[in-house]
Amino acid sequence: MNSPLDAVALFQIGPVPITQAILTTWGIMAVLLLGAFALTRRLTLTPGRRQAALELIVTTMDTQIRETTGAEPAPYRGFIGTLFLFILVANWSSLIPGLDPPTAQLETDAALAVLVFLSVIWFGVQGGGVAGYLRSFASPNVVMIPLNMLESVTRVFSMFVRLFGNVMSGVFVIGIVASLAGLLVPIPLMALDLLTGLVQAYIFAVLAMVFISATVEDGTPKSQKET
Repeated sequence: MNSPLDAVALFQIGPVPITQAILTTWGIMAVLLLGAFALTRRLTLTPGRRQAALELIVTTMDTQIRETTGAEPAPYRGFIGTLFLFILVANWSSLIPGLDPPTAQLETDAALAVLVFLSVIWFGVQGGGVAGYLRSFASPNVVMIPLNMLESVTRVFSMFVRLFGNVMSGVFVIGIVASLAGLLVPIPLMALDLLTGLVQAYIFAVLAMVFISATVEDGTPKSQKET
């Protein structure tokens, strides 16, 4: 496995270096897009097995969002669901021989953290307007403004560090055991890595939802209040 601190460029597009993590990320996005298109074609009022399974997944996700934040899930479903699926598939891509998961690279996890940071601002402005979002930094009083602003950065940074550290350590452990003990012994560790990848994707998505909902007045976007 290459060092996560040393991303080697495979080729360049103009001045932009393209690494394996970027190629894998593009591949995962293509798989998710094609999969979503194929699975959501020809939806009917009387669902078959495929559509029923999809509806169960969406319902489960909505329940998680509602129970975690108390918010109506519709405004957040697309972003949180996509975030969870991408991280899950990215984590599980480590099972492909010779492929390092993009979530074990600094740039991928940093990009995910930036997306969460921007989404907090986006949903916060939607929920209470620009003035309402800025007022949230003065809660419970104006003395807390610097600390609240710092917290908005550090809590997203902690998500980035947690995801990067856990995924990278899992890949390193499996790689070391495989090099010392052969190919069959690491199989239980690979099964554990699957579970860890699922848990990390779930935790990242839940924390993103909690951070987003904390900036929205009573958990309901402004667009829904007006309707």
